[in-house]
Amino acid sequence: MQRRAFLLSTSAALALPSATPAAEPLRVRLVTGGHAHDPELYQPFYGDPRFRTTVDPHPNAYRGNLVKAVDVLVQYDMVRTTDEATRKALRTFAEAGKGIVILHHAICSFPDWPWWWQEVSGGLYLNQPFEGIGPSTFHHDETIEVKVAKQHPCTQGVSGFTIYDETYNKMWISPKADVLLRTNHPKSDGPLMWVSPYQASRVVVLQLGHGREANTDPNWQRLVRNAIVFAGSKAS
Repeated sequence: MQRRAFLLSTSAALALPSATPAAEPLRVRLVTGGHAHDPELYQPFYGDPRFRTTVDPHPNAYRGNLVKAVDVLVQYDMVRTTDEATRKALRTFAEAGKGIVILHHAICSFPDWPWWWQEVSGGLYLNQPFEGIGPSTFHHDETIEVKVAKQHPCTQGVSGFTIYDETYNKMWISPKADVLLRTNHPKSDGPLMWVSPYQASRVVVLQLGHGREANTDPNWQRLVRNAIVFAGSKAS
């Protein structure tokens, strides 16, 4: 399948338009970089009055005082290594109770930072085996039957559906993850969406979302919006 690749190369943040916002919408920062993506990725972030989104590629997205500027980080980047400034900014953000949504290949990020993927995200695409699991594999252009494993604010308005997307297999996923979506696809681990066991903030991981077909799927878009709103409400 041919795909139009789209990769932000500017370090300046891009503001996405929205409908007339409600009072104090969530401030969302969509982090890109490290992996090509289609412009349809931005569709879930348009026109929702519950949040106001800016797009910023790493590493600049992780600079400055994230706690003051952002309510929810949505990660769609792929970061192989982390510097101390990035670690400090993200750890401060997570420990402050801010929301984090990790989409698709961002599950591959920060393999050099065990605190992040073992505690915060609750999952990692493995480039090397870990605890007898992996290395992970991926398969493009798969038809995936998705089932709701648990009723939850993140799955509100979504029932079982079929999506044309990419599968991941042999990932490390925390046994404490609260799995919300599953598939029986033979090239997948099974869990497709989960809430991390991390306690200081709300962290949602959605493995789906590789390309145009997935990004334009109304179920995927609803899941992304639901995850942002849920993550933006600090865990009590």
